[in-house]
Amino acid sequence: MTDVSKSIDFLLENAGPVIQYRLRREILHDITESEEEALLEQIYELPLFRLLATYVKPDGYIGSGMHSWDNWRGQVLHETPLQDGECAARLLSYYRIPKTHPFVAGFVSAMRDEETLKKEFSYIPPEIPRYENRFVGLNNGNSLMAMIYTMQALLGYGDDYDDVRNFQDICLLGFRRVNSISSLDEITKFDPNSKRRGNCPYIEEDDYFPDYYTLSMLSYTRTWRTAENIRMLADAFNHINDIMKPENAIAVRLGGKYYGPCFAFVNPVKVFRTDLIDTIAYRRMLTEIAMLGVGKKVGVLRESAANIEEAIKQDGILRMNFEKSPGKRPSSMKIPYPTAYTDTRLEADYKNKNALNCDLTFWAVELLYLLDNAEIETL
Repeated sequence: MTDVSKSIDFLLENAGPVIQYRLRREILHDITESEEEALLEQIYELPLFRLLATYVKPDGYIGSGMHSWDNWRGQVLHETPLQDGECAARLLSYYRIPKTHPFVAGFVSAMRDEETLKKEFSYIPPEIPRYENRFVGLNNGNSLMAMIYTMQALLGYGDDYDDVRNFQDICLLGFRRVNSISSLDEITKFDPNSKRRGNCPYIEEDDYFPDYYTLSMLSYTRTWRTAENIRMLADAFNHINDIMKPENAIAVRLGGKYYGPCFAFVNPVKVFRTDLIDTIAYRRMLTEIAMLGVGKKVGVLRESAANIEEAIKQDGILRMNFEKSPGKRPSSMKIPYPTAYTDTRLEADYKNKNALNCDLTFWAVELLYLLDNAEIETL
């Protein structure tokens, strides 16, 4: 087992209530019921949670839409990113708000009620066909319903309902398909005569293919977990890094139109390094791969763990220099809201000099814990 005692001491002394709660509940397993309640009360007083509370509607839905328009023809639809349904669900999940909390239970109930969803996705004209075609692209995660199912899973409701369990099977099929190919060329189509901007190979709406949402769906659920499936996913991520090229790009054709599935696994998953910000959410992706129970059987996780252990060996604190990173993307640490595009930020006050290091160090401790306790090691 990796020695992270220095890291844990640093977090217990310096971290805010979300990290304290998650560290003691999920990793140390030493929290009493009264301590848990006290930390939750502190979390409920955090600025983003209080802001989210203002977006809860009488029908239980939170905000407007899901991964939707912030503005429409001059009308501001989202005062802040947190007013988007996906962002709201992510905050509740990352803060680990209990699934019995009225905000969580009500939101999931709204997402499972057809009439409520129809009403919620009729507030601007483009959302109406988006809702009507919500299942189109489900097999590759490029649909509204894929997002809705995944957000339910993030909130702790991914195993209790036939529809979400069926989506788990769809997610597995996407990773199985990756294991069966040696090149993207085997499953994509290309129209050299197309005049569309950014013309690139594409897959059809019914094609199975994995993306960030299908990964998240499996990361936060249990029903699918068998020895065979966990080993298959470990093989899939190793295979992705063997066959995918950094310059790969694909589109998905939905209803005759082409969309760029920017979250599809068509590029290698990058190893964590303290001197690199490769994508704006690349640490979160590594965590979710580890949550599958695949452990160090996945090469990118094994190498990332080695880099983390080296980085924290002196004083237990993980540090990154976001200002001098050669990465192409801006640091998600400058974005306080939990959007689909950002890494997980749990500390509320970044004016505190220790906040960034607490977020990074907790991420490191969590990842190492997941790898040390991976299900694949017991199969």
